[in-house]
Amino acid sequence: MSSFKITGGQPLSGIIVPQGAKNEALQIICASLLTKDETEILNLPDISDVNNLLELLSDMGVSMNRISRSHVILKADVVNLEYLKTKKFEQKATKLRGSIMILGPLVARFGMAYIPQPGGDKIGRRRLDTHFIGLEKLGAGFAEIENSQLFQVVAKNGLKGCYMLLDEASVTGTANIVMAATLAKGTTTIFNAACEPYLAQLCKMLNRMGAKITGIGSNLLTIEGVGELKGTRHTLLADMIEVGSFIGMAAMTGADIVIQNAGIEHLGIIPDVFRKLGIQLDFNGDDIHIPSQDQYEVETFMDGSIMNISDAPWPGFTPDLISIVLVVATQAKGTVLVHQKMFESRLFFVDKLIDMGAQIILCDPHRANVIGLNHRYALRGIRMSSPDIRAGVALLIAALSARGTSIIDNIDQIDRGYQFIDQRLKNLGALIERI
Repeated sequence: MSSFKITGGQPLSGIIVPQGAKNEALQIICASLLTKDETEILNLPDISDVNNLLELLSDMGVSMNRISRSHVILKADVVNLEYLKTKKFEQKATKLRGSIMILGPLVARFGMAYIPQPGGDKIGRRRLDTHFIGLEKLGAGFAEIENSQLFQVVAKNGLKGCYMLLDEASVTGTANIVMAATLAKGTTTIFNAACEPYLAQLCKMLNRMGAKITGIGSNLLTIEGVGELKGTRHTLLADMIEVGSFIGMAAMTGADIVIQNAGIEHLGIIPDVFRKLGIQLDFNGDDIHIPSQDQYEVETFMDGSIMNISDAPWPGFTPDLISIVLVVATQAKGTVLVHQKMFESRLFFVDKLIDMGAQIILCDPHRANVIGLNHRYALRGIRMSSPDIRAGVALLIAALSARGTSIIDNIDQIDRGYQFIDQRLKNLGALIERI
């Protein structure tokens, strides 16, 4: 596996453009299975999770015209369902959590699918119950295949619309159910649906394909099933997690950076949370300017109590940026309680930050108290390993600000979510080498 070698403390400045949204890309690629017509996707991020999912669909028989690394045309007029029974499919799908979202489209269109337990980040329990229960309510049946890790999913009489209250506002679970419901008979109503911008993007795309979805952007979706869907052209939003990561990186390193085409209207409360840490953000059209700051001071609550930053389903603060907020808080002026509510293993990278000199008390698997160093003491470079995508980038940000040289191993995790991150950081002045 590759590693990053980073010499920290370098002055950074310049312009950076966020990639297309990873989480949206995985949904949109899977949605191409709902039609035999062409689906054209633009602003695609060139990252391993996306490329692996495209390869998986290609192995299934989906034709793919990769016009450029960010532009692809998919046509699922031929889908080999027999491939889903193979060991090769099982091995590939197991490594990619996004593969679970082929389930809804395949069952809706062909009445059958197979799926293994998908992989992804090891950040705690990530239940698939929402996917399974939702599809069962639409009429699908699940069975384990003997001597295999595969589940068989069958809807012999087709899917039928119904009312359902989701047990959790799962983004991928909602996406799977919505995609299946577009081709179900009758009307499906989903309450407690996820309402992230990427889910809204999926719904808008499906409507352009001929679906009938109302309530887009809310947690109450109504889908009137149709007989078939047609092809469409879709452009992905900027990746909000990259935008948040670059804001944090600029503050942590004292850089002067402009994030171009940041998709500000789709960022929700993300800018507000970083402002609570004392980070200055200037909006100019759809660009965000983060000026160089000698220090950033954490706000307190109105009663003077310590700032508490926690994650929540959208429109709350996305859990994918909790790791970034935590590392940025290590050099703030003030104290922050970071509360990761949704995943119980996502804070376990803080031991590396402590080894670098950060003052952090890990209260339990969900809470960490961060006492900011206010840039009085630089973090020191060490050798460490990336446990997941977001923690890996948090450690990368820490290394960029640190004194001395850091080595980050297992950077395949970072490559799953951030395209050419080393080259893009070099363009800002970072001393980073892939070894």
